[in-house]
Amino acid sequence: MAGSQRIYKQRIKSTQSLKKMFRAQELIAASRIGKARDRVSMASPYSRAITRAVSAVATHSNVSHPFLVERSDTRRVAVLLVASDRGMAGAYSASVIRETERLIGRLEAEGKQVALYVSGRRAVTYYTFRGRELVGQWAGHSDAPSPEVAGEIADTLLDAFRAPADAGGIAEVHVVYTQFVNMVTQRPRVVRMLPLEVVEGVAPADDKGALPLYDFEPSPEVVLDALLPRYVRSRIFASLLQAAASELAARQRAMHTATDNAEDLIRMYTRLANQARQGEITQEISEIVSGADALASAS
Repeated sequence: MAGSQRIYKQRIKSTQSLKKMFRAQELIAASRIGKARDRVSMASPYSRAITRAVSAVATHSNVSHPFLVERSDTRRVAVLLVASDRGMAGAYSASVIRETERLIGRLEAEGKQVALYVSGRRAVTYYTFRGRELVGQWAGHSDAPSPEVAGEIADTLLDAFRAPADAGGIAEVHVVYTQFVNMVTQRPRVVRMLPLEVVEGVAPADDKGALPLYDFEPSPEVVLDALLPRYVRSRIFASLLQAAASELAARQRAMHTATDNAEDLIRMYTRLANQARQGEITQEISEIVSGADALASAS
């Protein structure tokens, strides 16, 4: 009994230490989620504005830009996976990795060769352990992405899309990230980034089928050359911001659940330790009574 009581006390102590760590992680995530949500909100107007601008140029001009045309000289496609750098976020990374695996399976079933780009140490570790080749990887910024990191990722993918087929050029770019809906709901999302499919904010034709007139200065080609890389960078940065807010929300929720579970374990171990202690006391009393009865019988 004494051994059982000691074991339960050790478990209570270790669980209390884990509870403090879980609680600290929950508070840290709660303190950062507000800023992450604000960054998502502040980035949305620029993203919508540049999407409308690119949509207008792409729809109302007859320019055949490389970023708008399907490539037929290669079957190589790029997949960018946005995951987390740290754990303790429940199924956050597992969900987006699972969505990426489904996308890779679908692309390979179509006869395409997938080049994998990964952002987030958890995903890097996952694919490295399984021997999967990573064309590009970034880590250390998942919960607070910067425009510089987003620009580096975008430039890498744009260079690969511009490259000729014999130099490893790619025909498509897909981005897999977690969309922040609210504090309770975050869902994995797949977006085809290149070739561009942008129609948001385009003015529709009138009743006679006539489209509005646009004048592009100095020319549609120059406008697209300037806008399209900015558009891709803004979309990737928006994806990183959405993923960061989703990661923090998932971590706060997971750590809150872990803290509650730790409290339940402490209550259970405390009850078992009390039962062991009561059993030990009962055994000692029984031994004393038995000894007294033996002495009385001997006399």
